Amino acid sequence: MRPPRPPLSRLLAPLLGLALLGGSLAGCATRPPADDPEALEEFRATNDPIEPWNRAMYDVHQAIDTAVLRPVAVAYRAVLPQPVRTGVSNVLSNLRSPVILMNDALQGETGRFGTTLQRFLLNSTVGIGGILDVAKDLGLPPHTEDFGQTFAVAGVEEGPFLFIPILGPSNPRDLAGFAAGIAADPFTWLTYGNRDLADTLNYIRAGTTVVSTRESLLDTLDDVQRTSLDPYATLRSAYRQQRAREIANRAGTPDAPQGLGTGLGSTPSSPQP
Repeated sequence: MRPPRPPLSRLLAPLLGLALLGGSLAGCATRPPADDPEALEEFRATNDPIEPWNRAMYDVHQAIDTAVLRPVAVAYRAVLPQPVRTGVSNVLSNLRSPVILMNDALQGETGRFGTTLQRFLLNSTVGIGGILDVAKDLGLPPHTEDFGQTFAVAGVEEGPFLFIPILGPSNPRDLAGFAAGIAADPFTWLTYGNRDLADTLNYIRAGTTVVSTRESLLDTLDDVQRTSLDPYATLRSAYRQQRAREIANRAGTPDAPQGLGTGLGSTPSSPQP
């Protein structure tokens, strides 16, 4: 029996193609003149040469979020009590453990590799499939690790900033890492003896990840929309700062590595405009 194609990988190719094609058609943001060093430095720092296209994609994302993602997340929070939502988040985090483990190993992070392995074994058994994060209570806190981070550690440049509808802020390196994470995830390819069942479970996992992640960002993103003069620039800055912290394994990264491996899974702890 041929293994199922992962649902997210079906979405990634057209989304990436749309971003890159649109960027090539939309043209670049106007580069400041060489005699304005401060503006030139700011242009380089934002790393957003296709800003007009990215802002258009941000508007598309906001329309989808307003019509679908946020209302579903609000309903999810209203219907399910916090302990249940925490259990769902824990399960999603536990399912990502094999990918985190691979990237710990690829980066030579032996201590973090051991922590991830112990967490996966403990939470999968004593934690009832990951519903309970017993490992954290035993002094084994979670951490994020993905192929985008591994590529960065290997010296791969991030490339220009991209905003992808639904997935959120990203860049070519992180999008490639996202695809690699799907391909490397053993749970992606399990057939359970039934291809239709495997496809259904993959869709359920993907959909639950989006809803759970969006619910975790409700207050943060609402605050950005309410207080920021330029929400797009705030999210761009917050995402790039967050990814820099994650790549350097610095403090301030999310406790629950349950996002999509792109912007939607990165919670800006203190976004700056």
